[in-house]
Amino acid sequence: MRCSVGLVVLVVALTAAAGAQAYDDALYPDLRGAWRRPGAAQWDPTKPSGLKQEAPLTPEYLAVFEANIQDQASGGQSYNPQAQCLPGGMPRVMIAYDPLEIIATPEVTYVRSDHLTGNRRIYTDGRAWPATLKPSFHGYSIGQWIDEDGDGRYDALEVETRGFKGPRIIDASGLPLHKDNATVVKERFFLDKADANLLHDRITTIDNALTRPWTVTRSYRRERNPRWSEEVCAEANNYLILGRDTYFLSADGKLMPTRKDQPPPDLRFFSEAPK
Repeated sequence: MRCSVGLVVLVVALTAAAGAQAYDDALYPDLRGAWRRPGAAQWDPTKPSGLKQEAPLTPEYLAVFEANIQDQASGGQSYNPQAQCLPGGMPRVMIAYDPLEIIATPEVTYVRSDHLTGNRRIYTDGRAWPATLKPSFHGYSIGQWIDEDGDGRYDALEVETRGFKGPRIIDASGLPLHKDNATVVKERFFLDKADANLLHDRITTIDNALTRPWTVTRSYRRERNPRWSEEVCAEANNYLILGRDTYFLSADGKLMPTRKDQPPPDLRFFSEAPK
């Protein structure tokens, strides 16, 4: 009886192993370590932030962007979902406010960050697009590894991401995305040919807030032996956003204004305290 049970277990194990793709480390580029953003956090790292990004926005969404910039200048953050601890989503997560970790397997390549649960799954198992997608901040990503030079080792990962929900913006300056959430993001990840510790992500954002696809290249510097830390946004977030008004919580828990002559919040639905 013991032999029969052992034989069944062995057959099941061998069947499972035969049905799964074997991971061959020699096929994939070495992506181990932490990938840090080397520069500032504006979306196009080659240009200053704000209007100097020269984002190809439609007139309607240029006006939205200008309003966001004015809100920020006056102390507001109501346009910024991350101020309420919502995930930055795609493509913003690729700014890498915290270092990125990239884990390649035959079926899925994971791109994860401890910043606001910025975790992505890029499916590389050859699947087709589902008939319907459940919207999410980071979207649904399908990718394909590419061997460009025919040497038997992958050189690049090409990815397309769809299926978003909002609110999302592109960066902290308030660069907007269309409220219809019909964004499509295309990426090409590749290591620098002259420096294996430099990773590039060429990102093209296709969105109805833009007059044309917008392509930027973001780069990341490798830290070989990182010490990962936990980040819990709600633990240290002192912003309180009520409607379109942004307030700040002081160290003693009192509500503070964020701009000059800001009125207190409307308390019309609170009963007057008994005298």
